Amino acid sequence: MRLDALINISASPYHRGKLDLRQDAMGKAARFLETHILYCNLVGGQDELVFDGASLVLGPGGELLARATQFEEDILYFRLPAAKAPSSKELAVQISVIDVPAFGKSGSGGKLKNTVAPELDDVAEVYAALKLGLRDYVNKNGFKKVVVALSGGIDSALVATLAVDALGHERVAGVTMPSQYSSQETLTDAGLVAKNLGIQFLTVPIRSLFDAYIAELAPAFKGTRPDITEENLQARIRGNIVMALSNKFGWLVLTTGNKSELATGYCTLYGDMAGGFAVIKDVPKTLVFDLARWRNRQAAVPVIPPSTIDRPPTAELRPDQKDTDSLPPYNVLDPILERYIERDMSAEEMAGEGFEAATVRRVARMVDHNEYKRRQGAPGIKITPKAFGRDRRMPITNLYRDDV
Repeated sequence: MRLDALINISASPYHRGKLDLRQDAMGKAARFLETHILYCNLVGGQDELVFDGASLVLGPGGELLARATQFEEDILYFRLPAAKAPSSKELAVQISVIDVPAFGKSGSGGKLKNTVAPELDDVAEVYAALKLGLRDYVNKNGFKKVVVALSGGIDSALVATLAVDALGHERVAGVTMPSQYSSQETLTDAGLVAKNLGIQFLTVPIRSLFDAYIAELAPAFKGTRPDITEENLQARIRGNIVMALSNKFGWLVLTTGNKSELATGYCTLYGDMAGGFAVIKDVPKTLVFDLARWRNRQAAVPVIPPSTIDRPPTAELRPDQKDTDSLPPYNVLDPILERYIERDMSAEEMAGEGFEAATVRRVARMVDHNEYKRRQGAPGIKITPKAFGRDRRMPITNLYRDDV
């Protein structure tokens, strides 16, 4: 018995490049079965996963005949070719297509036109996935409003922009928490992002709180020198503030850490990691820059200040601090992380591709050593083939060390 068509009702989660992989797999199946495949995919967010829609119709030769919109609910109409008359041994299935006003006035006899929705480019696709995943997580869990700690940096600016695009400006609040190390430039940019987005904006300075902590801890810290402890203390004070706003007003705290930071442990437990949903936790830092530039190009006036994008990344927890004090440059780090985390490549394999062996080993050690931090982090949206947690499950406790 020959199939007239195969209907595949699916819930296939998104990651970068998934649409092409999906179309290729369905095309091979259509050619093998020599039939049409009608592939209906789910749309929406569920915890870490985003389902991207883009339902498909493929012909018996594997050719794409129709495609629905990505990341939006859509109705895709397709008229199958007339089936051959069934034999007495075959079950006759009648498929009827009603007259749809969208394809011609009712009763006009207008012909149904197959549509192939355009495929989004890579960066636009990721932005749409993040926006949909954030919107559905907030709405399905009953939150009326979210809050973002605006540091004046690119990560928090992108998260706030995504939140406004997903939820509307009236459902987003920003809070800046300057310390003695905060530059005037970052303070200005934090305020400008809030103004450009039209969101509620709060300022809660932390210098006096930090000084109080240091004074109270002075007896216990006697005889020691300032180190990363004091840096982390500032991040944890800020974490307390955003969680206080969450408790008081019922707002969901959106954390702003990216995949590069979480991979290497360049983040503070109970500090900048404090919150309920980690929007960009699977987004490498280099892609954060790409997303910010792409979003600015969609508006007549840039939403994210160009200075925020152009400024060297810094946590501003000590004088003249830069991310490169602790990490390799992101254009070096991210390709190593992608190979180590998503492709499971060894240090030797990466060195064979031209990466400096010492840098590769250093990055791999940071990734392995910081599993305990990631295990305590908020859930966030998956956009790569292998995200931390759901896809990459590693033990915290082990004696293995790759020092070769």
